[in-house]
Amino acid sequence: MKADIRVALVGNPNTGKSTLFNALTGLNQKIGNFPGVTVDKKVGFTQLPDGRRAEIIDLPGTYSLYPKSKDESIVFSILAEKTDGLSPDLVVVILDATNLKRNLLLYTQVADLKIPVIIALNMSDLAKKAGISINVNEIAKKLGVPVVPVSARKSEGITQLKDAISYANKVTLQQDTIDVKAIAPELIDAISKEIDSNNPYFALQLAHQHETLKFLTPQQSERIEELEQKFSFHSQKAQGAETIARYSFINDLLYDTVKTPETAQDESYSNKIDKILTHRVFGFIIFLGILLFMFQAIFAWSEYPMSLIESLFVWIQGGLRDILPAGPLADLLIDGVVAGLSGVMVFIPQIAILFAFISILEDTGYMARVTFMMDKIMRKVGLNGKSVVPLIGGFACAVPSIMSTRTIENWKDRMITIMVTPLVTCSARLPVYTLLIALVVPNRNIWWVFNLQGLALTGMYLLSLVSAVIVAWVFKFVLKARERGYFIMELPVYRMPRWNNVIYSMYERAKTFVLEAGKVIIAVSVILWVLSSYAPGDRFERIEKKYNQPEYTNNIKPADLERVVASQKLENSYAGILGHAIEPVIRPLGFDWKIGIALITSFAAREVFVGTMATIYSVDGDADRIESVQQKMRNAKNPQTGQPVFTLAVAFSLMMFYAFAMQCASTVAVVYRETKDWRWPAAQFAYMTVLAYAAAFLVYHLLK
Repeated sequence: MKADIRVALVGNPNTGKSTLFNALTGLNQKIGNFPGVTVDKKVGFTQLPDGRRAEIIDLPGTYSLYPKSKDESIVFSILAEKTDGLSPDLVVVILDATNLKRNLLLYTQVADLKIPVIIALNMSDLAKKAGISINVNEIAKKLGVPVVPVSARKSEGITQLKDAISYANKVTLQQDTIDVKAIAPELIDAISKEIDSNNPYFALQLAHQHETLKFLTPQQSERIEELEQKFSFHSQKAQGAETIARYSFINDLLYDTVKTPETAQDESYSNKIDKILTHRVFGFIIFLGILLFMFQAIFAWSEYPMSLIESLFVWIQGGLRDILPAGPLADLLIDGVVAGLSGVMVFIPQIAILFAFISILEDTGYMARVTFMMDKIMRKVGLNGKSVVPLIGGFACAVPSIMSTRTIENWKDRMITIMVTPLVTCSARLPVYTLLIALVVPNRNIWWVFNLQGLALTGMYLLSLVSAVIVAWVFKFVLKARERGYFIMELPVYRMPRWNNVIYSMYERAKTFVLEAGKVIIAVSVILWVLSSYAPGDRFERIEKKYNQPEYTNNIKPADLERVVASQKLENSYAGILGHAIEPVIRPLGFDWKIGIALITSFAAREVFVGTMATIYSVDGDADRIESVQQKMRNAKNPQTGQPVFTLAVAFSLMMFYAFAMQCASTVAVVYRETKDWRWPAAQFAYMTVLAYAAAFLVYHLLK
């Protein structure tokens, strides 16, 4: 259904823009891309008090309409372009009430584009708590725009904001903030005539940005360039003059409307905490302690719900086996679909707990401190602090993390970050690690506090960060570029996490894992079941004929004989042939042909390994013995030696392979999308495969 009014949300980073977007739209939102640009666009809808439906566009955070990155360049393009269907009828500028001086710069620029504006004065509750007195009515009167105090985190003032949106674009008394024409009068007049515009600030922005604006024709851009040269226009000097004029206006406005107590100038509560949490020694120790606690909790807190889910699926499989008539359809449903689905669902508690922690760290403001602390280390390996955002985000998923590298201005820094981000342990690897660790690492505590399984998982996550840093250091010498990167970041104040946001994040991530990964895993499980249940020619018939001989039927128990026949059939199936084909290559890593099948199928997505193991061992096992995937793998024996297949050496070799291998089709696709060159994902796939093989080979031979 088409919206009646389009509203754009604009604001500095850390002003609560995304929180306000969520408060306005709730679950009624979708993610896409801006037309022709690989920059995420969040769009949502809300019902206004007057009955109209409003489309809300969440624009990327920016400090100014003069862009420093691809994300920031979108803001002016959307506000200025009138023909692409995204031009807003109204702009809501979100201001941090505790930091109005900095935030108002962007407001004055947007207001001078003469688009109807509302100010959402966010964090008003925090400003009041800090003793900052803001005369909201006087600000509204001086600017000629509605000013609505809100607290997006507490969903306060949202109804009043919707009321303001209902009427804001009907009557406008917006005041000019500065004399724009005084900056470059002749050039502004000439450009205004050229493009038939009566907005001086729009003309000035074209002078600054015409080379990158897609809505201008090449002829218009060339003409503006000629006019710049004719009137000796200097972009940086003009920006400097504009900024000085704007801050003069802002200072006068704040002098009359905002009163700040003297105590607010003293050291803040956040600064006192930062002395400890960002300390050059204690800061890293605390960060390591937080990681250790997270991964201990992932094992400890998920144990009970995981065992419940496992038991549920064992019960479902047993029930279906009793109800359904024996045959291929029942086997497909039980050993293919349900076995594959169990491999997805059992890890939901661990995924939810991981994302709950990530959401809490982001919401409290601590994740920004981690980024700040890591900046010095990043610089030593040829990166800057902005690279930490994608690397830390890689704990969740490499795909959005690689897309977030667009905020890195320096080409070399951005390319190195893209190349190393997939090394960071993402949530897709978590099911693989926890499954293998539970198989070979004892579930017991050392020093009464640390669980061995939690320590092993922490070690895998730290290994991923260290390896990413080392590989980045190597790329520092491989890639050549002269430009230098820089890192500027505002640290948000510490706040209590919004628990509803944490719960929503857990729900969304778990749902994404089940729906996105689940579709792939179930599809692969079904295909794998077919490959495992059929063979070329009459191989299955010959196996059955062989084991129907009296020498086998008289000397082997029926249950054992059934297992031997199932194992022989699996080995001679299409899947078995495929596994045996690559076995010579992976045998030095301690892997057999069954693990080889899992390596091939999990190139679609790493977590497919779990579903593959569930399907392989379901097909291979006794039809009457319904077990969880972990039990099946623990009971698996090497037919030559009679020893367990998954020894300590094999399990850690597998974890090393998955730690480094580029087994994610989505990541390959997004690297191509961001670099526009297949050579980058090809090089990434090649170096990560070599690293994975070498690490697995080394670990296996050290531990065996």
